[in-house]
Formats: sequence, structure tokens, C-alpha cells
Amino acid sequence: MNKGILCIVGRPNVGKSTLFNRIVGKRIAITEDKPGVTRDRIYAEGEWLGNHFTVIDTGGLEPEKEDTIMDNIQRQAQIAIETADVILFVTDGTKGLTSTDREIASILRRSGNEVILTTNKIDNPDKNTDIYDFYELGFGEPMIISSEQGLGIGDLLDEIVKHFPKEKIESDEDDVTKVTLIGKPNVGKSSLINNILGEERVIVTNIPGTTRDAIDSHLEYNDNKYIFIDTAGLRRKRSINENVERYSVIRTLTAVDRSDVCILVIDALEGVTEQDTKIAGYAHDNGKAMIIAINKWDLVDKENTTYREFEKNIRESLGFMIYAPIVFISALTGQRIPKLMDLLNLVNNNYSLRISTGVLNDIINQAVLMKQPPSEKGRKCKVYYGTQVSVRPPTFIIFINDKELMHFSYERYLENQIRTHFGFSGTPIKLEFRQKGK
Repeated sequence: MNKGILCIVGRPNVGKSTLFNRIVGKRIAITEDKPGVTRDRIYAEGEWLGNHFTVIDTGGLEPEKEDTIMDNIQRQAQIAIETADVILFVTDGTKGLTSTDREIASILRRSGNEVILTTNKIDNPDKNTDIYDFYELGFGEPMIISSEQGLGIGDLLDEIVKHFPKEKIESDEDDVTKVTLIGKPNVGKSSLINNILGEERVIVTNIPGTTRDAIDSHLEYNDNKYIFIDTAGLRRKRSINENVERYSVIRTLTAVDRSDVCILVIDALEGVTEQDTKIAGYAHDNGKAMIIAINKWDLVDKENTTYREFEKNIRESLGFMIYAPIVFISALTGQRIPKLMDLLNLVNNNYSLRISTGVLNDIINQAVLMKQPPSEKGRKCKVYYGTQVSVRPPTFIIFINDKELMHFSYERYLENQIRTHFGFSGTPIKLEFRQKGK
């Protein structure tokens, strides 16, 4: 799923952060009646009428002001503007049109992006007479809102989602598997893609963060078509010094959204880190198929138990994705790259695996006989039947008598029984429980 990207810009203290919080439905951005509070781009997921999108909040723009902090804010906002599908230009209706608004409008016109002009802090539109001054900015009629009061937000969101790019239906890519390489900087993602492609397609250096944007590479391997997406690595927040690195996080998450299979590349010399866990968790939560590739395995001093101990540590650190196969590779020497490609084919097939209702219910009935469902206060959970409703990831609906009687431990038991019989290596599976008749 390709999500649209909305960027909120404007001069300081026009209510951008309050509007950001309104759109995403959470108090994420710091809101304070003081200019310059939001100094970094903040991003979150928004949703309106089934349209999912990424919202970027930016620091206030003051093009004529010269100081280090303001320069950083302007560069960050410029990066956000360049990647946005829609720019929401926020002005302050209580202050009227300013010279800074005019300068920002000039910057936005040069960007060539879709711009929606909105005038904020209008609690009573009938009493405002300065609203027409904003026509001068050249973006048509401004949409009148009050982000503090929540007035006009629905109409504004209706207009925003109209301008997001529609999903592209490309028949020549129907049978193409999109594969995203994720992980920290400098773990060898670019080297791995170059090895797979057999050409120097992606810049490879030992400087972390060389890859700033997601890069697509096409490959046909054993009659299977792939698009490999190399992404900028995710760093710890305190290690992010350059503005473009913050933007790279959004690129990585967007690449994961586009993908079918994610390959988590881990440095064998460092092991699993907190950042590995976070990005793997994002992919898992979004139902992506997963492979764990331990790179630079050729540089590890090995003993008889090295492999088993390393695998055990990985399973403990990434316990939420026990289904993901692990392969030990070297992007530099090509060690086990063919095995990685075979795993990729297996995992992708499992991601699309569909089980007939009859066979599924044979497994469910057998599981129930082996271990009875939970009961509470004399009431027993009854499992009636199940059916698979979708793939990528495989999703099952199981009908029961009362959802409140179903325990998490029994959900996990049923999932394990399904995996025991059908494998599903490399793919999460989803179980949804519904009360019969509802």
C-alpha cells in the first residue's frame, strides 16, 4: 500500500502542531503559545474515510530570519516539502496576511507540489473580514478552520485526501514481488543488493547513511520477478545529526509499506540492536513477510556452538517474529546468497498460501480435541469453525460463541497448530475471532 504524504508548513505560531494533533488524533506534537517550539519534523500516521497517509509537522518558517536554529528548521521543512504529495499551508486568520506568508508562498509555488491553503484560528467565520487578503497568495480560496476548536477539520480532510495519488494499477507488476531491505546503517544492505544484482547499482562505502533515499532495482531470478528496495538505515535518535537523516526514516517506513517481503539485515559483529527491533516491529505490525539475514558472518570467529548461540540470541531479541527464517550470509563474498534467494521464494509463496475451509476445520477440530478452549465462571468458550478470508498475510476468521472467553494463550495455541500443519515460514498469520451470528 502506497500511503500519501501530507506536509504541514507555515510561519511560527500559526497553529501547525495543534492541527497536526487534530489530524492524527493524538497529542504528539508539542503545542505551546511560543514561536519555534517544533524544531524537528515530527511524523505520524493519519486516516480519513479509509485513506491512510503520513503526516509531517515542521518547524515554523521565517525565510528572512538568519540564525543557526532557523536555518536548520528551514532545511528540514524544505526536505519535507520535497517529499510531500500534498502541502498544507497554514496561515493565521487573527494576524492577517504577513510578508513571511508571502515569502513562504513563493517557496511553495516553486516546489510544484499540490498546495492547500488554510487559514487557522477562525472561531467565527462570519465576523472575519481579513480572510480575502489571503487570495493574494495565489492558491485559491483559503479553507477556514479552527484547529483548537476542531471547526472545519472534516471539510479540510475531505479536500486533502482528494489530492493524494491514487493507487497505480500496473499490470506488468502484478506478478512482481517487492522486497525491502531494512536495518541499521552500514550493515551491508547496499552491498547485498549489488551482490544479488551482480552489478554496482547502489553506492557502497563504509560511511553510515550513504543511502539516503529508497532505491528500486528490478531482478528476474529463477523465473521469479522481484523489485529490491534499498533503504537508508535507521539510527538511534541521538545519532541523527543531519536533517536528511530524519527524512530517511519516513522513506524507510514508506518503503516497508510498499513491500511484500522485508529482509532484516543484521551485522553479525554487533548482533540485534534496539533499532533492529523497532523497524522489524513496524514491518511485523504491518503484516509483512520477513527474513532475517545475518551479514558479515565471514568475519565472525566461530566455535562449535557459535551458530546455535547466535540464533538463540536472535530469537530471544525478536521473539515477536519467531516465524522468520534466519540465514547467515556474507554480502562481500557471496556466501549463502543463493540460499537467501531460495528462502525469498519460499517465504513469498507462503505469504500467498491459501488453505481450503475443509482442511482448515479438520485442523481446528483436532486442535480443540487435543486442548479444550478456556472457560470462565462456568462458561466455556466454544469454537465452531474457521475460514481463510485473505492472503498477504494469510488471514483467518474463527467463529466462537463469546469473544470475551477467548484467551490470548489459546489464540497462540491455535496459531501454532495451523503453523505446525502448514508451515507458513516467513509470514505472519492473523486470526480474527467473531461471535457466531454477529
